[in-house]
Amino acid sequence: MAKLRFFLACLALSLGLATLWWLPSLVMAQVSRVISVPTLGVRTDGLPGVVNHVLIQFERIPVQHGPVIDFNEINLGGGSLVGEAWKDGVRHAVQAVARFAGEDGHDWRIALKNRAVTAVTDGRSSSGAIAVGILAAYKGDALRSDIAVSGVITPDGRIDVVGGLPSKLEAAAGGQYRSLVISRHQPYTSDWPQGEEAAARLRIALIQVRTLAEAYEAMTGGGR
Repeated sequence: MAKLRFFLACLALSLGLATLWWLPSLVMAQVSRVISVPTLGVRTDGLPGVVNHVLIQFERIPVQHGPVIDFNEINLGGGSLVGEAWKDGVRHAVQAVARFAGEDGHDWRIALKNRAVTAVTDGRSSSGAIAVGILAAYKGDALRSDIAVSGVITPDGRIDVVGGLPSKLEAAAGGQYRSLVISRHQPYTSDWPQGEEAAARLRIALIQVRTLAEAYEAMTGGGR
């Protein structure tokens, strides 16, 4: 009987540790915030551009090997698969936010779920918006609901140009966004005349920025 009780006690301890290991990270996190940021995409099938929503969870966790980036590509709840270019853009976004915040991100965990109308999303044009979203989750700020961002983030925090601006403006208008943050260098792209015309026709203000700091200011009304 004593051996049986010992065995059951060990089994209970093992199950308890296993349960603890699989608890949601929210329980283990020292800080946890979730934010949703809109991103604009162009479809390869020639259909109108789309508005996707990226759910971002930022946590501080008791580890020393971060930043940890998790991509939730489960289709349940409207999630989509994301390509390697999209993931590279997220990694650059994390680097840019860490640089902006003056941290190395060793205790950061960032989980992302791309809620999209298409089965697969790729490209780096969402990375500027994702960087703004990560920074807002990091700081605990709210994003404006009437403005979107379309730009490529670089690891040092610059906002670079995107393609397909006219289609993305159509998508922004369909999503009821009244302003769009773009790169300061966007006017030098080949489809700028069409983009400028679309912005005027759709009554969407184009806000040109150079850096993550300027994009964040536009999206939140708050700076560093």
